[in-house]
Amino acid sequence: MEVVIAAEDTIGDLVADEIAELLEGRPDAVLGLATGSSPLRIYDAVAARVGRGETSLARARAFTLDEYVGLAPGHPCSYRTVIDHDFVSRVDFAPGAVRGPDGNAPDLFAECRAYDAAIASAGGVDLQILGIGTDGHIAFNEPGSSFASRTRVKTLAAQTRIDNARFFEGDVEAVPTHCLTQGLGTIMEARHIVLVATGAGKAEAVHQLVEGAVSARWPATILQHHARVTVLVDDVAAARLRLADYYRHAYAQRHLVR
Repeated sequence: MEVVIAAEDTIGDLVADEIAELLEGRPDAVLGLATGSSPLRIYDAVAARVGRGETSLARARAFTLDEYVGLAPGHPCSYRTVIDHDFVSRVDFAPGAVRGPDGNAPDLFAECRAYDAAIASAGGVDLQILGIGTDGHIAFNEPGSSFASRTRVKTLAAQTRIDNARFFEGDVEAVPTHCLTQGLGTIMEARHIVLVATGAGKAEAVHQLVEGAVSARWPATILQHHARVTVLVDDVAAARLRLADYYRHAYAQRHLVR
């Protein structure tokens, strides 16, 4: 696991560099897209590069992490609507190149199986973008989730609904109680995982992710067992990292071995 402690306003460009390098070598790469506030700077930076003609997603494909169950198509808080607004509409993906799980499918369990099969059929995810919840969840894999879990229906934890109420005009009751989410086992199959966390509210989750014991209590800690994970955090999100000085030193020396 590589930990990069950087200014918040530089993180988007750092990840955009990784995506551009991937697309240069493999224009038909498969990306894993997350919603929420954490990836927004990434999407801004990639969209700017596409706008300048420096990179292209025209041959790439992408899969989103999750979706609420029961929101009407086009609902402003639907993750399909959000990812279209925040990223897809601003870049040059081909029509139909971005897929998300259908939270209104008539058979949600069949939809989950089909979604995992679609990711596998695409060759798997080359670079997966993640955020992390204050309780250590990634995607909607709440504390207690199985490390072997696949895309499935999940009941949202009370804390997650409280955290997400800000997107529903502060109304916790308007936040759906269920979602479809890629499982931890599904996420772990991505070849490169990039997790972004900023702000003091994420400091404990980041500490557990990077330096804590691997435990279902903090689902993101499964990433310690992944072969290639990059964690990008700002100074306040890194405040509880006991080895922060080493992470800064290692990153500063990175160019010597590349």
